[in-house]
Amino acid sequence: MARSLAKVQKKISKKKRKINSLHENSRDSQKLRRAGARSEKLERVSAARAKVNKQHLDRVAFFQEAAKVATGSMELDKIQILIQRFIARHDEEIEQLQSERRPGRPSSNREDLLRQKLATEDREYGAGFWLPDMEDDENLMLLRSWNGEWTSLSNFKYVRLTRAGVKSPSKFPPKGQS
Repeated sequence: MARSLAKVQKKISKKKRKINSLHENSRDSQKLRRAGARSEKLERVSAARAKVNKQHLDRVAFFQEAAKVATGSMELDKIQILIQRFIARHDEEIEQLQSERRPGRPSSNREDLLRQKLATEDREYGAGFWLPDMEDDENLMLLRSWNGEWTSLSNFKYVRLTRAGVKSPSKFPPKGQS
């Protein structure tokens, strides 16, 4: 019977006899350990999910800002420029980290991470960059009024746009070449 840690602690504290200390392997201490481990696991899973979801939220938020500035639906060439700007958003930080580094020293972990992210997004752009459909007026209106919540991302239409300009429909959340 799964219970939260707070409920288990409350139930143990309300027993008829007041317990000042628990024996190491008593039933109550085992219940507390199980409930504590369960709550830690839930927190870890939640944090991992939030970390994965942040990538998608950041991407859609970037294109939302661009949609708020634009009037009407966007043409393919403007969307391509936005994608290139999105991919190059860390260039200044990479250059700064590179200039701060002394000659002959290896690159920092942060610089390696940013370069890896840049390379991954560039490869994705070659195969098909996942983004909200910004050519559809109704979708653009939804995007402009998006509240930044993960749960409302499924309301948008998504596409994959290649560097060559080939547009194909996609779904949310993106899995492989959807």
